Amino acid sequence: MELQDYLAVLRKRWITIALVTALGIAVGAAATLLATPTYKARSQVFVSVMTGETSSDLLQGSSFTQKQVKSYTALVTSPRVLIPVIDELGLDTTPEALANSVSADSPIDTVLINITATNDDAELASSIANATAESLSTEVSALESRADGVSPVQISSVRTATVPRFTATPNTRLNLALGLALGLAVGVGIAVVRHLLDTRIRDESDVKQVTSSSIIASIAFDPDAPSHPLIVQTHPHSQRAEAFRRLRTNLQFLDVDGRPGTIVVTSSLPGEGKSTTAINLAMTLADAGSRVVLVDADLRRPSVARYMGLEGNVGLTTVLIGRATVAEVVQPWGDGNLHVLPSGQVPPNPSELLGSTSMSTLLDSLAAEYDVVLVDAPPLLPVTDAAILSRLAGGALVVVGADTLDRHQLAESMASLENVGARVLGLVLNRAVRTPSDAYAYYDYTPVDHDSTDAKKKNRGAKGEEKRSARPDQGKPSGTAGSGDVPRRMADADHRSSVDSVLSAADGSQRTETSPRTRPSSDHA
Repeated sequence: MELQDYLAVLRKRWITIALVTALGIAVGAAATLLATPTYKARSQVFVSVMTGETSSDLLQGSSFTQKQVKSYTALVTSPRVLIPVIDELGLDTTPEALANSVSADSPIDTVLINITATNDDAELASSIANATAESLSTEVSALESRADGVSPVQISSVRTATVPRFTATPNTRLNLALGLALGLAVGVGIAVVRHLLDTRIRDESDVKQVTSSSIIASIAFDPDAPSHPLIVQTHPHSQRAEAFRRLRTNLQFLDVDGRPGTIVVTSSLPGEGKSTTAINLAMTLADAGSRVVLVDADLRRPSVARYMGLEGNVGLTTVLIGRATVAEVVQPWGDGNLHVLPSGQVPPNPSELLGSTSMSTLLDSLAAEYDVVLVDAPPLLPVTDAAILSRLAGGALVVVGADTLDRHQLAESMASLENVGARVLGLVLNRAVRTPSDAYAYYDYTPVDHDSTDAKKKNRGAKGEEKRSARPDQGKPSGTAGSGDVPRRMADADHRSSVDSVLSAADGSQRTETSPRTRPSSDHA
């Protein structure tokens, strides 16, 4: 991982890092609260040697004292010094246990000895430090005494231990700082490990780790998308609608010399948005002036007719089994450039129908009649239908749902297309989560109404009421249902009669050749 990768991990998983850091601080605070407070008291003694009056005697005495100070410092924690302290203070402990709470040190190049006593009782700590200093003086004099009983070494107290006012432990600031540092380190470590172990596809960089195929469009995540699947028609100026137009543009300029006339739109798993992508792409292509036919070849879970508010009981399967012609069942949508061939009734043998000669012939005839043929195919991993269709078509467009599948699943899907020799035109990253750092992702360039004063709004509202009162039918698009229905337009009454007649004629015969299918509900997604 490079530096920018680590920075990306920090930005993506900052919540995890913050929570673990807060936990580390909490642990430091808990350790502070649960620890028994202790106090430290310090006394200081001075070591001197009685020498002659000459300079030589003074120098020898000073050198002797500095050498002996190290020995006297080690003598502080010996039982010979601590047993008298225990007897004097009446302590219920042993010399070994008391030695753990008493320490001594000597500053370099000095004859001073610092004696420090630690205890959870402040007064007792000062008493132990002073008693230890007195006991050290007595024992050194006894050890260094000459034959006449006089000791040349004298230890004098220069600083008496006082009762400490503040606790020595726990150190609140130190514990909180350690908790912060350890929590931050553990949080960053967890974030990096999770990043390395996370194989879920979330952005374009994850896709590029799996395949070298180009990402020709990225559709931003919109939590309201399920309630408005036809975003190009319902919200033509939204960011998602513009993303579909970029997909159209990139697809049109992709391999101009060998541009495919038949495109299969598929995905790896269900729920990645392949059907809505195919529908919105078909709309944008038709809006650009191309004659487009959208074929719902998902013969297991068809959804195109339901999304677009069309009759779906006759369609592709009806044509493949020879019960109707394409002209009889294809349905126009919009201004006439877009035609839709629904799936028809769900058959018991979808793979065989899609891989048949009839399907290949049908795609060839549609490619000769229309500029673009879009085929909404089932996902690649559950069934083989999409791989079969991709081999028959000019290329496949693979929709990748962000935060929906793992990298190995995408790799398996791409391998299934490669195994049948299908041409992958590109990938569409759907439901991509955008952040403010994603360049233009959050720039809003929707049309702005500059004529928005209250007076003009009221004026327009009054004029609108007058027009609606005079002509109630004006303002409602021809062929549309009520305000809550998905817009749909039939070319004319004759075509509707044709579809109804085919549906009536095929209803009885198809029941024996295809599995029954429930009529789509009138409530459209």
